[in-house]
Amino acid sequence: MRNSVLILILMLSYMMFVDSNMSGDDQVSKKPDSTFLLFDFIEESDAENWYAVNDVVMGGVSKGIVSKSEDSRLLFSGSLSLENNGGFASIRTKPKDFGISGFEGIRIRVKGDGRTYQFRLRTDRYLDSVAFKHEFVTIEDTWVELDFPFSSFIPTYRGRIMTDVKTLEAADIRQLGFLLADKKAGPFNLLIDKIVAFKKK
Repeated sequence: MRNSVLILILMLSYMMFVDSNMSGDDQVSKKPDSTFLLFDFIEESDAENWYAVNDVVMGGVSKGIVSKSEDSRLLFSGSLSLENNGGFASIRTKPKDFGISGFEGIRIRVKGDGRTYQFRLRTDRYLDSVAFKHEFVTIEDTWVELDFPFSSFIPTYRGRIMTDVKTLEAADIRQLGFLLADKKAGPFNLLIDKIVAFKKK
């Protein structure tokens, strides 16, 4: 009797061990990551995917450029002008499918000049269309990491808030961008270290 009980215990222990090992790797592989890196600007091609769009398209004379800094960050810099009814400078990515369906927001790490910028998302491939914006204030010469849930973005078109717009979905995002339009003429600079999509565990 005692031997039978011992054999039964050993058999149950073995079955539990086998089941744990067969399912463990599978569970790990199916568990989603909490972040997904979109840009870290280490590769030269990362910066090449960005381009400038300034108020010259509407007659303004602001100057904004995108470049790679010496320490492998993306640099958005230039000078904002309010002349000729202008007043904005921006950079954005070339349109693509970022593959971030299911994620909850975007996290950025930036160092600015104390000015207020916008992080912007678009769900199409057009130059002039509805943009979903999230404003953020930089701290001069200080790195900050900021989380922007997709639910907190505001749809706008040429500075006007839009109401009859489809809810922003991560799967629909096709363009990322930064914009300066704080109505303060003068030079500006914003360093971008990385951009990731995130979701809470």
